[in-house]
Amino acid sequence: MYDLFVIGAGSGGVRSARLAAAEGFSVGIAESSRVGGTCVIRGCVPKKLMVHAAEFSQYFSDSEGYGWTIKEQHFNWQQMVAARDKEIDRLEAAYKKNLENSGVEIYKNFAKLKGLNEIELDNQKVIKAKHILLATGGKPNKPRFRGVHLTKSSDDIFMMNDLPKKIVIYGAGYIACEFASIFKGLGADVTLVYRGEVLLRGFDNDIQSMVRQGLEDKGIKVLLKSQIESVTKNLEGFTVALGDKRQLITDEVICATGRTPNIEYLGLEKLGINLKKGAVLVDEYQKTNISNVYAIGDVTDRLNLTPVAIRDGIAFVNTVFKNKPTVPDHHLVPKAVFTKPEVGTVGMSERDAVSEGINFLVFKTEFKPMKNQLSGNPQKTLMKMLIKKMQS
Repeated sequence: MYDLFVIGAGSGGVRSARLAAAEGFSVGIAESSRVGGTCVIRGCVPKKLMVHAAEFSQYFSDSEGYGWTIKEQHFNWQQMVAARDKEIDRLEAAYKKNLENSGVEIYKNFAKLKGLNEIELDNQKVIKAKHILLATGGKPNKPRFRGVHLTKSSDDIFMMNDLPKKIVIYGAGYIACEFASIFKGLGADVTLVYRGEVLLRGFDNDIQSMVRQGLEDKGIKVLLKSQIESVTKNLEGFTVALGDKRQLITDEVICATGRTPNIEYLGLEKLGINLKKGAVLVDEYQKTNISNVYAIGDVTDRLNLTPVAIRDGIAFVNTVFKNKPTVPDHHLVPKAVFTKPEVGTVGMSERDAVSEGINFLVFKTEFKPMKNQLSGNPQKTLMKMLIKKMQS
């Protein structure tokens, strides 16, 4: 019997397994896909590598203002993908090696709950464990409309064989805006469609406005208050019908409309594990309603960021294996969005501060960076700070 068995080898699961093993406990971990999870395999890391690839088109353009002449520009999608995937393979191998060196036993299987202290693998092997940690993360969530099966999810982007000449991206959150910037930088014609009134819902209004302006300045078409009614195949690609009767002709349609906790087929119902809006419900110490089953990261749908999942894992090990009850701190977590312009933010937005009745001051400046003066790049920088007034 293991002291700990982890289901899911993403960032949070791997950190938990390694830390528990380092304390001398016996640990097993199961992963049906690739070790590293969303961030390493199909999220932050490969996406940021693609961000870097896309930035070169702007660098080439900016360099002319500094006296450089670049006669020919050509981007090779296949070459970039091969290099990107080689780096992901290297990182996955490093994750595996770190687990093995820590004494964690890796099972390349889908795992589900079978009983109070039992896990069943997809090869019918039953494993016993004193404690079970659910760290299965999330998965893309597509909306419902006619022809949605013809669209790709954000995960599917990393398996595309060619760079589309035209692409429609449905959504306006982190993932949608980031990939809009990426594909435009790589040379595609990009249209962003969203049913709401603003991009990056939940962010400060000045950030929302600047990101939208930045995307449009780069030639990305932003269609807000628009919904996709249907996607149909045509001779050249796809026809996207919008609710206002407009039609878009495109090579690919990407649905980047959020993610949902990955709980399917985990056997949660066998133990009667409580859920809340499709996410595993945990207390402040990340324990479910079953005494020896815990959950961390995106499967709990609290704050879905890789560093948060890692901190969740550290808090779990402190609580269960170090006798140091620890509540993960989800307040004042920094966020970054790799659009052009990039976004970095921490704390409350102005809108949130107003809604909570906080008495505050706003300090804000907007300027054109020195680097953009000679290049002719119109992109500006926004710096904004909210200061809570002290009570006299």
